[in-house]
Amino acid sequence: MGKIKAIGLFSGGLDSMIAVKLLEEQGVEVLAVNFVTNFFGKKEKLEKAARDNNIKLKIVDVSRGYLEKVVKRPKHNRGKNMNPCIDCKIFMMREAHKIMKKEKARFIFTGEVLGQRPMSQKNTPLNIIKKESGLGDKLLRPLSAKLLKRSEAEDKGWVRREKLLDIEGRNRKRQFELARKYRLTGYGSPAGGCLLTEDKYSRKLKDLLDHKKKAGIDDVALLKIGRHFRIGNSKVIVGRHQEDNDNILKLKKRSDIIFQASVVVGPTTLLKGPKTNEVVRAAACLTARYSDSSNECTTIKYGRKLEKETEVCKKDFSIFQNKMIT
Repeated sequence: MGKIKAIGLFSGGLDSMIAVKLLEEQGVEVLAVNFVTNFFGKKEKLEKAARDNNIKLKIVDVSRGYLEKVVKRPKHNRGKNMNPCIDCKIFMMREAHKIMKKEKARFIFTGEVLGQRPMSQKNTPLNIIKKESGLGDKLLRPLSAKLLKRSEAEDKGWVRREKLLDIEGRNRKRQFELARKYRLTGYGSPAGGCLLTEDKYSRKLKDLLDHKKKAGIDDVALLKIGRHFRIGNSKVIVGRHQEDNDNILKLKKRSDIIFQASVVVGPTTLLKGPKTNEVVRAAACLTARYSDSSNECTTIKYGRKLEKETEVCKKDFSIFQNKMIT
């Protein structure tokens, strides 16, 4: 029959590393796969974790499909913030299934642990994910396999069930013991890493989707940059530092307007949406407010190519009060 090949979903965390090593220990050829989006996944960090632990890794950017199919219209409930965890897992499994067919692998496995996460790793959501992803019994969860229904890989003898695990819950003592056994290093924290779980980011994302139904990946990328203000149907983004300023200019669209202080050091500000006199005035005030100007009034350049000028004064700053999305 030859060597059995499997596709493993790889987060860079300890659980996914252990899952890889458990199957390699049984002679399975593993290709670890990580799906990167605007909301999670840092390529350099993932590559280093895989390299340091001798794991073969494939990284796939699925940002556009993930935004449209998962973030904008999840079928299942969100978590505390904008995180659609069940839909996220289903999407990832479907993408992994495509790779499994292309690579002529026999099954897919993950580092999921029964009961570790309240929303997506209890019996009911685990079964929903298995069913709606279309994987069914082709999905193996080796860290909790002995507590779950047998998979095809076990039934066909591709892996031995007795060498799989029965880990349950949030205590990670056994994982740390296995990390020492396999000499694993550089694994990430079990919590965090997804912007959709963060309060501030989620508020900005919800505001974006409420006001722009056709928001694209560049709109989402801007959410990680600068201070955000909502003024009617317009969005004003003010850079916090030079890196923000540079990124704002990179992500600027032809219809957007930018603002900069004429003489003093200050932010680059981006205006998206309707350019009413009130909004332009507010964006200019925000640019002055966060600049190094100590004068009562400040000259601001603005326009698609900074071709215009206006002067704003501190007495005008009230125009943007309580507009910041926090």
